[in-house]
This record gives sequence, structure tokens and C-alpha cells, in this order.
Amino acid sequence: MSDESRAIIKPLQSLLTHLSENPYPHVPTPDGCRKRASVAAIIRIRPAFKPVLPTNGSVVDISEPPSPPSSIEEFFSQEWVQEGDPELLFIKRAGRAGDRWSGHTALPGGKRDPEDADDLAAAVRETREEIGLDLDTAHCLRAGNLPERLVTTTWGRDTLMVLCPYVFLLTGKTVPALQPQPTEVAAVHWVPLRGLLSTTLRTREFVDISSRMAKHVGPVIHKVLRAMMGKMMFSAVSLVPSESVYASSIPGFIPTEGGDNFGTVSGWAQAPYGVPESSKSLAFQQPILLWGLTLGVLSDFLDQLPPYNAVRLWKYPTFTVPDLRFLVYIFTRNLRHNTAETFSSGSWANHTAVDATTEAIPVVPDETVPTVSEAEPIKLARRESLDKHRVGIGGLGVGPNPKHAMGKMLAGYYEKVNVAIAVFLIYRTFATAGAAFYVYKFLQARRQARL
Repeated sequence: MSDESRAIIKPLQSLLTHLSENPYPHVPTPDGCRKRASVAAIIRIRPAFKPVLPTNGSVVDISEPPSPPSSIEEFFSQEWVQEGDPELLFIKRAGRAGDRWSGHTALPGGKRDPEDADDLAAAVRETREEIGLDLDTAHCLRAGNLPERLVTTTWGRDTLMVLCPYVFLLTGKTVPALQPQPTEVAAVHWVPLRGLLSTTLRTREFVDISSRMAKHVGPVIHKVLRAMMGKMMFSAVSLVPSESVYASSIPGFIPTEGGDNFGTVSGWAQAPYGVPESSKSLAFQQPILLWGLTLGVLSDFLDQLPPYNAVRLWKYPTFTVPDLRFLVYIFTRNLRHNTAETFSSGSWANHTAVDATTEAIPVVPDETVPTVSEAEPIKLARRESLDKHRVGIGGLGVGPNPKHAMGKMLAGYYEKVNVAIAVFLIYRTFATAGAAFYVYKFLQARRQARL
């Protein structure tokens, strides 16, 4: 076992024990929102390598315990677990028209149905339907939940659903064969936790935030803003799977055209889908990036494992356009410098997860607000408590008075980014107008000279 895995095992046991004994509070469905969804963060321990000995006709001993462990403590007390490598399961969603999360790297899960007893039951059912893994067995321990989040549109502030993440621990040395449902899931990947925590795999995802404004400003202004502002860069993790299972029955999995002229196609053709968009490219072989909603949800979990360092593992969002990026740098320089000195280590949690069109904000309970049952809509006072966590550019910020280091690192950042964008748009507008006026005068002078 690698030193990285050995350093993770004990903190992982403590974290799972803490989550199982201290569940995060239930978030009732807001007024005007009818959807709830659940996802499953599934953990397994891959045993350390051991040579397979010849059986000589005898039955192979797989060294499984006579009965599965009944607690997290009992599971981690086993020697093979202490020497193993913790891994987390991800899916790559299949390409579907109209699906805002089409092709995204995600956790298995989906919308809660009326027949589901609760949010936990929805996570178990969706996992079984999507990848053929039954979490309701003696070989799977429930290890609590992560903060429930309100998923809203970043522009209109419409609440799309309540997202409920649950944590599960598989206790067997072997895992049942996974079966991706081809209309839902393009691939399933087991990813080592040490890879998710590695600084060498941290990267960026580029998002066209002007797309959030398209419905409000019209196609012409949208194209102008996109050309001026470029894309916004968010922190991401490049996933390195230890094991992958693909939905090989998806149309296009085996190319039917193209011969040996394999190449690449532009990102706009590949990005939305988890299956090949062209006979010239096997899109399922493209790099797997974890970012946005799923990365934000898992940050509440991963950032409590070594190396406990928010500054090393995370970068502030910024833009691709050089002059806008420079303005963001200037306006946020003091804030970033001060927070970097204050929060160079310690447990921290990401309060907001975002992608190109949505955000998900964990709700911090307000003791002054009375408890509301799941069937009862959120009252005005409760809704105001939720709204205070919706701040910043496009809803990407965190609420006031954050309790975790990540929240404190981001507190006030997007307000300064807003100012930088405003200055950028004003300066670009005047610069464009000045250039147009100069060209007009130049052409007019040439015309007069010819006369």
C-alpha cells in the first residue's frame, strides 16, 4: 500500500464514524419547488495486491469474514482494510437532449419518486437502477449524509430541487459486477481517494457564464458578452480511475465510419455527451473532469481528509480574457493575500457548488426559525434564512458569516469580482466606442481628401 493510502485510512474511519453519528439536518422542500433528488457517495477499499496461488483443484479461499461487519469500527479493524486503498465511485452521465447535466461526471442518483419512502430510499433505488448495485444489503454500511443543498438557477434564482447526498461503505473485498443503464449512464469509474486529494491532478474547467444571460439579454448581446468576457475558470479535478465499466451498448460505442482517420473534434461537439459524437473520436476516452455541483458536494467530505490544506488544493475562480483576469487579480489581491495567510491549513468545507447553469447551496440551520415538516412548505422567515446564502456573481458566492475556512476564503470575493466585471464592461464599451469613432473619422477624412 502507498503512503498516501495509509495516511487516509485512519482519518477516513474517523470521518465516516462522525458522519454516521452526527447526521446533517433535513431540509424541507421550499415553496414552489416539487422536486427532491438524492445521490450516493459510495466508498470501497481495494485490497492490497497479493499473488494468486495455484489451487491444485481445491477451492479458492477469498478470505472473506464469516459474516459482514456490522459497524464502521468493525470494518476498519480488519487487517486487509488497514492495508487497502480507499476508492470512490463516479458515473459519467449519458448524452440526453434537454438534460442540463448531460455528460457530466456525477454520483449515482436521481429524482425522488412518490413511491420512495424517503430521500435515502431514493438514493438506494436510483443507484440500483443506474448501475445495478444494491446498497440495501448486509455488505453495505450506511455512513450518514452530507449537507443537503438547494439547487437553483444561477440567474433566475428559481429553486430546481433539493439535493440530498448520502454516504455508503461497501464492506466486501469484491464488489458485484456493475451494469450501467445505457440510457442513463455512459460509464462507471472507481477513483482512488488519494487521486482526488492530489495537488498534481488539480486543474480548471472553463464555463461560458454569458450563457446564463442568454434568455434575458437576447442572442445578439449574448454573443457580444461572450466575445468580450470569454469564459470563467473554475477549480476541477482530473480523475484517474483504477477501474472503469462502460455502457458498451450505447449507439456509437464502436465507430461505424472513419476507418483509421481518427482525430479529434472540437469541444462543442464532445462536451455535452458521454458517448462518441463523431466517428472520428471516441468521446468516452476523453479526460474525466470532476467539477461544479458534484465537486462542491464532495468538498464537504474530501476536505476533511489529509492534507487538510485549502490553499494548496483550491484556486480562486477567474476569467480567460487577459484584461478581465488582470482586473479580477487587482481588485481581489488584498482579499486573497489576507485569507491565504489566515487559512493555510485546517478542516474546511465548500459551501457552494456551481456549473454552467445551476448552483447548489447547503443550508445552515437557523435556530431562530421553527422546525418545518417535509410536507409543509417553507414559511417566509425560513425562506429569508435560505436566501441569505444566495449571494455573489451568478449565485456563486457563500452566505454571510461562514463557519468554515472555505467560506471565509470566498467571503467578499465575488463582490469584488462583480466590481471588476463592471469596470471591465465600462472600459471595453468606451474603448470600442472610441475605436469606432476613430475609424469613422479616419474614413471620413479620406473621403474628403478624395473630393
